[in-house]
Order: sequence, then C-alpha cells, then structure tokens
Amino acid sequence: MRTILVVDDEPRIADLARDYLEHAGFAVRTAGTGEAALDIVRRDRPDLVVLDLGLPGVDGLDVTRAIRRDSSLPLIMLTARDDELDKLLGLELGADDYVTKPFSPRELVARVRAVLRRVDAGPDRAVAEVIRAGDLTLDLPRMRTELAGRSIDLTPTEFALLAALARQPGRIFTRSQLLDAVHGVAFESYERAIDTHIKNIRRKLEPDPRRPVHVLTVYGVGYRFADERP
Repeated sequence: MRTILVVDDEPRIADLARDYLEHAGFAVRTAGTGEAALDIVRRDRPDLVVLDLGLPGVDGLDVTRAIRRDSSLPLIMLTARDDELDKLLGLELGADDYVTKPFSPRELVARVRAVLRRVDAGPDRAVAEVIRAGDLTLDLPRMRTELAGRSIDLTPTEFALLAALARQPGRIFTRSQLLDAVHGVAFESYERAIDTHIKNIRRKLEPDPRRPVHVLTVYGVGYRFADERP
C-alpha cells in the first residue's frame, strides 16, 4: 500500500484529503507544519507528498527546497494562492504538479495516481527499456539519467518529459502533447507548467541553459529534442 503524506495546517482540508485518499486505497499520514512534515519524510519515507504552500513557520516552498536537496520524492503542491508566480516558483523548485484550493478531492486523487504512475511505470516501458539519444541515456525501469556518463537527478515528471522528447529526436511536441505524454490529468490545461519543467530540465542537463543544445524550443509550437544529424 502506498503512503501519502498530506501537509496542511487546516485540519478540515487535511481530513478531507485523507478520507478520499484512504477510500482510493492509500495509507495516509498528515502533518500541520513544515517541521513536522520534514520529520515524517526523513523518518517514514512516504511515497508522495501533498503539500500546502501556505504553512505557518517553515512554509511549503521551504519544505520543497529541503526535500529536493535530498531526494526526488514525488510532490504535489496544494495552494489557495491565486498568483501564478507562486505556482511556477513551486514547480521550478521541483514540485511535480499542483492543485488549487478550493479543490475537488477526486481531482486530487487523480493527480496523485497520475504522478505515481510516472514513478511506477516510467514513460511507456513497453516501447524500450533504455533510451539513447546522442550522449544521453535514460534507463526507464530504474528512472536513471546519464549525460556523457554523468548522472542527472530528475524528478519523476522531468524524467517522463525528457523521455518523451528523447525517444523521438527531431519530432516537435506541442505542450498539450507533452502533457499527454506524462499522463497529465485533463481537468485543466496546465501548459505553463510544461515550460517550467523544461526550464528545470535544461538547468540540470544543458552546459548553458540559456543556449540549450539538447532540449530545443520551437517558437510558437513547443519543444523538440535535438536530432543526431550534424
């Protein structure tokens, strides 16, 4: 049974999320502060964290930073903030997805399942166990990434996006197609989130993220992985 950690300082919200996630077959832990959340993450190692940004004391962004220093643990932000910049900042720090309050509990369950599918299966294991594109190697079952022999630490969503692009070098993907490729849940079009994940991938992968040579922008359309033709 997968364990989900729900972090929210509003007991009503935490209880609602717990009830729906338990009904969906998950074990659930809850925490009301950032400090308590980090203690549970270090001690119990949950499979995924649902994290409110607006926590007292150590807020959700600080918790995200602390988690990402040590691991690629799947993480979904839960926020009442309407400012899109807050959401994009959370994604830039390494969150896999976000749900905005007031939220549908069924949507939250669906997004938890979608992120865990990326961890469980990787991006379409039936097509290939290992993807090689130039000096990039993606080991799908182990979710390991190497560039010219150097290990690259990607979150599950970043790994799924990069695999979708690298599997077909030169093919242009729209943002909507990339959402489909990582099993995005079709409640809304979260296309701006794709841009933020691509930015994170470039920061980890490219020698100079401002002048990418691997993950390329096709202006007005989307993205493509550089093909191997000179």
